[in-house]
Amino acid sequence: MKQHPHRPYSRRRSASRAAIPAVALALCVGLALTACAVDKGVVPALAGSSVEAGAGGPRTPENGYLEFGETLSPFDEHLPAISRLDPDLLAAVQAATTAATADGFVMVITSGWRSAELQQALLDAAVTKYGSLDEARKWVNTPERSTHVTGNAVDIGYTDANSWLSQHGARYGLCQTYANEMWHFELATEPGGVCPPQLPDAVG
Repeated sequence: MKQHPHRPYSRRRSASRAAIPAVALALCVGLALTACAVDKGVVPALAGSSVEAGAGGPRTPENGYLEFGETLSPFDEHLPAISRLDPDLLAAVQAATTAATADGFVMVITSGWRSAELQQALLDAAVTKYGSLDEARKWVNTPERSTHVTGNAVDIGYTDANSWLSQHGARYGLCQTYANEMWHFELATEPGGVCPPQLPDAVG
């Protein structure tokens, strides 16, 4: 498996993934819930952008697109945004979700796997929002560099769940990899290991 710049270890894929019971999760419904401020749409940093609001771009579930305000359970494996995640990453997120729920926190996925076409549309929207490619790439990577496109990253909501996962995610190998994106997590250490230093942003 191709390793990522902030993934200093070699992961060994287990022969079979342990079954994890589905957990009933409360989802953010509608656009009026201010608690979802950092969780709206495909990329939290693009709140209010044309792609997130549903204008232009490959806006289909087959591309991993989520509608404005939509969130998914990590157990929604019938949807490409979840099913096309790296199996080890998905298993870790599901295990963390089960533990977070037991601690009283609702954990959802606001973006998972994305097609290269969707990633490019998000990048184009970010360029419009931030005024330049250099600024846009601090929030949205190119399709060639995006760990969402390879299925090796998830964006987590809600804010309390982000905080919980930042504190406990290393138990499962999950680390916040970008300092400016509290919602972006990847497998970046062995379960129970120590997370590497965060990169300042997607540019690195």
